Formats: sequence, structure tokens, C-alpha cells
Amino acid sequence: MNTIHTKTSRREFLAGSLQAALGLAAVRSFAAEAAPQAAKLRLGLATYQWGMDWDIPTLIANLTKANVLGVELRTQSKYKHGVELELTGAQRGEVKKRFADSPVAVVAIACSERMDWPEPEKLKASIAAAKQYLQLSADIGSLSLRVFPNQFHPGVAQDKTIAQIAASVNELGAFAAGIGQRVDLEAHGPAGALPTMKAIMDRVTEKTVGVRLNSDKRDATPPGFAAQFALVKDRLARTVHLHNLTSADFPYQEQVKLLVAANWDGWALMEDTDKVPDRVAAMIEQRQLWEEMVRKAALA
Repeated sequence: MNTIHTKTSRREFLAGSLQAALGLAAVRSFAAEAAPQAAKLRLGLATYQWGMDWDIPTLIANLTKANVLGVELRTQSKYKHGVELELTGAQRGEVKKRFADSPVAVVAIACSERMDWPEPEKLKASIAAAKQYLQLSADIGSLSLRVFPNQFHPGVAQDKTIAQIAASVNELGAFAAGIGQRVDLEAHGPAGALPTMKAIMDRVTEKTVGVRLNSDKRDATPPGFAAQFALVKDRLARTVHLHNLTSADFPYQEQVKLLVAANWDGWALMEDTDKVPDRVAAMIEQRQLWEEMVRKAALA
């Protein structure tokens, strides 16, 4: 009996060990498949507002220290980094070299040009300025330009404004395509609600134009974030704006999960406005929260 019991126990032990090994292999295989997908979701900083008073060497040093290796440079605001239209060709080349020689990539520049102006002269000026900012973006080694939709106007039919925004970003997108750039139309302002963004993008033919999610709590209102995300998921830009990841006002974990499921490849840019005593430490904290969210989404 002892011999039979020993052989049975040994068989059970071996079978259990094999099952455990197969289970571990399956977990490792799944993790290996999920890791590259998760790695496509990278974290960066929008210089509004945590980086507004950092010059380029300070930006690079602080972002490197925080291991946040992408940046969006806000323009038209006279921030300390100094990246504005007034830069000469040589100065633009120097900015490009500074970032190229560092671990930090310039992901985008953000201008405040709007495509909703009802006045033809204002709209024409905004499109012309945006083209200049696209050229600036190309000159410093950035990948895209952020512009706004931005709102509706009394006495102007909403559908007319939607059509105008679409036509404007189509023009910008065609220009961007010629210089290796993209146009990120941010879900910002009253005309930036995701159902409206879908209506705009339904008329946009240029593939260089995408919707930049803005992590806005209105995007989680009924019928819910997943349903609203689905409206634009096929036309997303390669940038997303984040705010405070600890906030309960927006379902950040759900957004990350949906981005991973959509195989999204891009940069999530922190646009935090909270007053904190140590911004580098705060960036590290936000990065750790982001990495945990991505890890959970990849393994879900």
C-alpha cells in the first residue's frame, strides 16, 4: 500500500507541477504579448502649467529625472522655453539639437488657434498662423500641432460651424502632410464634445488629422465614456491630454483600458494645474500611477 500510495502521490505531484508550469507559461506568454502593446502608451508632459517657467535645459533635466520622456511645448504664451514663431532658423535648429541629444522627445507643440471663427478674416488669419506653427513644429523636430475646434456662435447654425471646422483642419492637414506633420484637433470647448468631434471628423478626409482626447468629465456622462470613446476611436490623434490621475471626476483606468484595446500608439501628456511643492516629485507620482494603470489594462 505504501508503494502504491507513493507512486500515486508522485504522479499527482508531477501532474500538478506540469499544470503549474503550463499555467505559468501561459501567464508569461500573455504578459509577453501584452507588454509591447502597453509599451505603446507613453507618458509625457504638457508645459501648461507645470513646465511654464522651465527653460529647455531645465525641462530636459527635470523630465529626465522624473523618467517622463516626452514633452508638448505650449506656444503663444511666452513660456520660459522660448519656442515661438520669432525663432530664427538657426535657433530652431538649436532647439531640435538640444532635444535630439537628450532622452526627451518633443512630441507636439500646442497653439491656441481656433477653427470656429464666424468672421472670415479671423478664420483666415487663424489658419495662416496654424500653418506657421506647423512649420515651427517641423523645424524643431516635433511631430504634431494642437489646435482647437472651439465653440458655437449665436446666429450661426451648428452644422455650418461643424462644416467650417472640418474644412479648416482639412486644409491644415494637407499642409501638414507636405512637411511630415500631424494636426491634433483637441476635444476642447463647447464644440469639442465627442459627439460633435465625430460629426467634424466624418467630414475630414485628411489622414494627418486626428482627435485629441482631453480627459474631460463630460465625456463620461451618459451614455458613458466607452460609448463616447467609440465615436472617435478610429480617428484618434497620437496624443491625449491627462489631468490629475487621482481625480475621481474622470475614469482614467477605463480610458487606458480602451486605448490598450484599440492598440493605440501615442503619448499621454500631463496637463496638470494643481499647485504642488515639488513638480518633479509630482510627475514621478503621476508616472507611477500611469504605469500601474497601463499594467492593469494590459493584463485585463
